[in-house]
Amino acid sequence: MIVHGAWGGSWAFRRIEALLEARGHRVHRVALTGLGERVHLAGPEVGLSTHVTDVVNHIEFEELDKVVLVGHSYGGMVVTAVADRIPARIRRLVYLDAFVPEDGESVMTLAPGRDQREAWVRPMVKDGFIVPPWIKPEQPLPHDVPQPLKTFTEPVSLKNEAARRIPATYILTVEKGSKEDDFAPFAERARARGFAVETMDADHNPQWSAPEALAERLDRAAAVR
Repeated sequence: MIVHGAWGGSWAFRRIEALLEARGHRVHRVALTGLGERVHLAGPEVGLSTHVTDVVNHIEFEELDKVVLVGHSYGGMVVTAVADRIPARIRRLVYLDAFVPEDGESVMTLAPGRDQREAWVRPMVKDGFIVPPWIKPEQPLPHDVPQPLKTFTEPVSLKNEAARRIPATYILTVEKGSKEDDFAPFAERARARGFAVETMDADHNPQWSAPEALAERLDRAAAVR
């Protein structure tokens, strides 16, 4: 199961779904409330807990078990909390260039980088949404959409020790020639937790820039028992 990142939608992983299904996997792409194809449900009241419930409900209503749960970028916040809610349903977590939170952290308070994140996000806030400059409403669908601010400010609640025992993989994407990477500190946090950590040559959105390589990495992560 793949959980997309901020401003995006499950549509962004359509190619990855096809590649993984060709390798024999059954793939679910969850559209988070207010984003992507569910943008019509957007509102400032939509928060991180809304998105966690989106994924938990999908797993429970589809009666899924032994789920390999992939979170991209902001999706790392979501999958971490989902695992805390229903750890018995999750076989492995995969963080794709994603945030790795501790209890009580939000995207805006997550260390390291909270000051830089605050300085980057706050100027883009309008009417309860984060609206970055690359979002152009006149673009043909599908395209990125404004992100409810509450999804970045609501803290994650992690109380279930069983979730800490779920095996996990962290895939860090690094562009060739790059000397700094915003998500490298979270890969180190993952390593400190005992996650398997891999690095691949790609930008932050390998589902577009390196789909075949990403599918291979996800296939390999899913095969680990």
